[in-house]
Amino acid sequence: MKRRHSLTMVMALAVGLLHCLFMQNLRAEERTYYDISASDVRKIMVAVPNFSSSAGNQGTSVAQLLTKGLELHGFIGVIDSSRYGGSRDADWKSLGADYVVLGQVSSDPAGIAVEGQILDVASNKQLAGRKFKGAAAQLEDMTLRLCDSLIEDFTGEKGVARTRIAFISDGSGRKEAYVSDILGRHPRQVTRHRALCVSPRFTPDGNFLAYSTYHRGNQDLYITDLRQDSATNALSRRKGLNMAPAFSPDGRNMVVTLSKGGNPDLYTMDMQGNIGQQLTSGAGINVSASFSPDGQSLAFVSDRSGKPNVYVMGAGGGQAKRLTFKCSENSEPAWSPKGDEIAFTGLQGGSYQLFVMDRNGGNVRQLSTGGGSYESPTWSPDGRLLAVARKGGSRSELCVVSKNGKDVRVLFTMQGNQSYPQWSGRLP
Repeated sequence: MKRRHSLTMVMALAVGLLHCLFMQNLRAEERTYYDISASDVRKIMVAVPNFSSSAGNQGTSVAQLLTKGLELHGFIGVIDSSRYGGSRDADWKSLGADYVVLGQVSSDPAGIAVEGQILDVASNKQLAGRKFKGAAAQLEDMTLRLCDSLIEDFTGEKGVARTRIAFISDGSGRKEAYVSDILGRHPRQVTRHRALCVSPRFTPDGNFLAYSTYHRGNQDLYITDLRQDSATNALSRRKGLNMAPAFSPDGRNMVVTLSKGGNPDLYTMDMQGNIGQQLTSGAGINVSASFSPDGQSLAFVSDRSGKPNVYVMGAGGGQAKRLTFKCSENSEPAWSPKGDEIAFTGLQGGSYQLFVMDRNGGNVRQLSTGGGSYESPTWSPDGRLLAVARKGGSRSELCVVSKNGKDVRVLFTMQGNQSYPQWSGRLP
């Protein structure tokens, strides 16, 4: 196992209205973090026994949710609790555990608290502990906060269990936009247009969801305030294509594809739907813009060379550089959160596969394995995972793929087919 040394440890965690206590038994200079980016890294084996609780089965439900959150990140394998009956007292070494998360759920008239500690099995020492306090209705949220904090204790960067995903599902009989937490719990249907919806996009703050829909017979662009039950506004109903936007990192504007002049080209647009600058002009079909995290560059797809390929240019337009040459068709670029890589899909052997390249187009590597066609890649906020829609036959499901390509698994399942995933940023 490769590790990299951290210079400092975070000694406190701001959680808004919730209170968090961080307990650290190791000195900061002794703390090490796992380097999970290595191609040969093995999973960290963790046991999550039932949390102790004075109130019913809360301890069991917290342990189960924490298990799902930890497993989401891919580099952690959680030992099946049935092997030790969920007990807090077991022979952890014989079970193959590297670490054990021991936790408690407690309550008082002021609210409820969730606390978890990491036990290093080899040394039998507590490495770190986290405690969150809040209202009883916030128990699930506090559990996911605990999960993300434990991931931070392992890697030095907060986890992504407290994030959301937008997607299109036909479970209602129509392709409508949905939002759920990243574990697939509590899905919320956002649109009820009873018509095809495609390409949902979160604003950077996660408060709004933009999408394209054909409910008026044209591909129009709408945006919905997710903080309200029914607050949807039309951004663009111009003749022709009005395709879902790429929001600038500051959330002040977006880049969209419009065909109001006949040719599909990229335009800047403000949050009220007013057109600013035309960025491309008549050089093939130009779609699927993606901002670099610093807001200075745009990756996009154009068929100006005869086939769809990924190009990059300045956010204000100008000369575009072709980045992809590997497959017969290359599309759907997604810039990584750190800005050093771009994910894309490429047509290979009759199906679309998932690739990642350096931001300059070099070091192209395929992440997808097995059968199926991979579409609509979207990065986790930490840049370690990608969510995609994987199609096989008539079935489309959401999957998550590790950045090293060693782990491809179904994200969650629900009725119908799911497509066009979009991963949100971390929740406040």
